[in-house]
Amino acid sequence: MAQLPQAPMPAAFIGHGSPMNALETNRYTTAWRQFGQQVPRPRVILVISAHWYINATAVTTMSRPRTIHDFYGFPRELFEVDYPAPGLPDLAAEIAEAVQPTWVGADVDSWGIDHGTWSVLVHAFPDATIPVVQLSINAEKPLDYHLELAARLTQLRDRGVLIIGSGNIVHNLRAMENRGAASEFGFDWAARFDEAAAELLTATPGEALRLREHGDYEKAVPTPDHFIPMLYLAGLGAADDHPPAVLDTMIQGYCYGSLSMTSYTLGLGAAP
Repeated sequence: MAQLPQAPMPAAFIGHGSPMNALETNRYTTAWRQFGQQVPRPRVILVISAHWYINATAVTTMSRPRTIHDFYGFPRELFEVDYPAPGLPDLAAEIAEAVQPTWVGADVDSWGIDHGTWSVLVHAFPDATIPVVQLSINAEKPLDYHLELAARLTQLRDRGVLIIGSGNIVHNLRAMENRGAASEFGFDWAARFDEAAAELLTATPGEALRLREHGDYEKAVPTPDHFIPMLYLAGLGAADDHPPAVLDTMIQGYCYGSLSMTSYTLGLGAAP
């Protein structure tokens, strides 16, 4: 077995935005690439993606997960992207032990690596040689379930597991406004909510659920699927006993006015 890092493996939440980021080079994808260069090489990457949102808590257990193109209406080049990372079936047992008594199912063939995962990893870890496992978001559970589940996953960081949440803290597709690929415009309500999230996450991540009380919550989070991956990093931060247990900002910004691209790291330090 490869030697594991002495310190806990860092963790991250990535605001992944459009699948087109997989093909583009911009300041967000540059930040993801720098993140991949900064972290110690992990034994395995565990991703909680907004796009595996089902009625159960499960992990992928196939040895060769397929690249899933879970979208439509994009250029042919995007459907040709392949991220051939191996899986790590044995990680399922480690996760099940860490989160007990919570039940975790084993997905042997229905999922794989979706675009919330590979659109980020093609930049952060372009060689696709590190095993990748996905943990589903259980849509039937309340938000505090995910925060608590994350806290129990923290022990995996001591075993070389890089945990990444992939979503968007502000994600309102109906309010999107296309001002061109280079625009980083954000609506006032999106900026207010994103800034409130930043204040909490960089000071008291364990209180992330206070964002439900924010006046712009319903508009910023019309559905919880993209918001929940952030709760996994917040839960890891709240459980971190290596102070300071706060999150550092990787990059801030918006796309289409109504999607926050703001991303955070834990245990890595502030981004350059």
